[in-house]
Amino acid sequence: MDVDTRLLRSFVAVAEEGSLTRAAERLFVSQPALTRQVRQLETLLGVVLFARSRAGMALTEPGRALARRVPSLLADWDRTLRETKGAASRSERVLRVGFLASAANEATPSIIAEFARRRPGWRVEMRQAAWSNPSAGLADGDVDAALLRLPFPGQDALHVAELLEEPRWVALPSGHPLAARAEVAFRDLWDEPFVAAPPETGPWRDYWLAADERGGRPVRIGAVTDQPDDWLSAIANGYGVALAPESAARFYARPGVAYRPVSGVSPSRVGVAWAPVDDGNEVVRDFVDCCREAVAGLR
Repeated sequence: MDVDTRLLRSFVAVAEEGSLTRAAERLFVSQPALTRQVRQLETLLGVVLFARSRAGMALTEPGRALARRVPSLLADWDRTLRETKGAASRSERVLRVGFLASAANEATPSIIAEFARRRPGWRVEMRQAAWSNPSAGLADGDVDAALLRLPFPGQDALHVAELLEEPRWVALPSGHPLAARAEVAFRDLWDEPFVAAPPETGPWRDYWLAADERGGRPVRIGAVTDQPDDWLSAIANGYGVALAPESAARFYARPGVAYRPVSGVSPSRVGVAWAPVDDGNEVVRDFVDCCREAVAGLR
């Protein structure tokens, strides 16, 4: 029997939190998606893992047996996966760096250039991820480091150095009445339909909808997209507006989309992240140092 490690990670989160709601928040997934994963694992194993009640999720005897073994199993698998992929990277002298959207903005070319100077013969392989993968492959060991928007799913299990902070702006159809303003108050966007990330991204999606900064007003969803091009098309075609980092106005300018500053909403942050197991990896450490120095040089 083959079991997806994703299902085991979901099981561990629910077992440790004792609550679907808290586990979903920890994993940055929606509660319905997490419920489906737990039920799928129970079906695969043919046992009931949790006793469900209003008080929460309590492990059954089979659940306790599984909970004793799964954490070490996952830790061994993660270590094996990273060592295998890391060995491949070292043999090819390639540092795999995941990123979302514009990565570290204007600092990205300087980071790569400085890394090349420090590590002659090495190259940085930049891998762009979809918004449904907010850790850009780092959580799965597919990359050695990542330039990410904070917060992101699984952040507590990784090491992160914050690099920069920038305001969140709004992207809206260029013909929208609010596009005529020099600045838009966030409260004036509360009743607008929003272009959102997929529901399974959970709190990541909520962050870019600023769901907890709306004074309790519900969010209207006009479209769901997973890639920058689709996101821009949905906005230009009038399906909704969207919060975006200020740098999006420079990196994702396109006809039909206007960007305006937004007041009354918290800023966005960018960080470089890596796995704790790579604390002693000199190549990863060099890259992190390059990130810090490049951003400091632009201030």
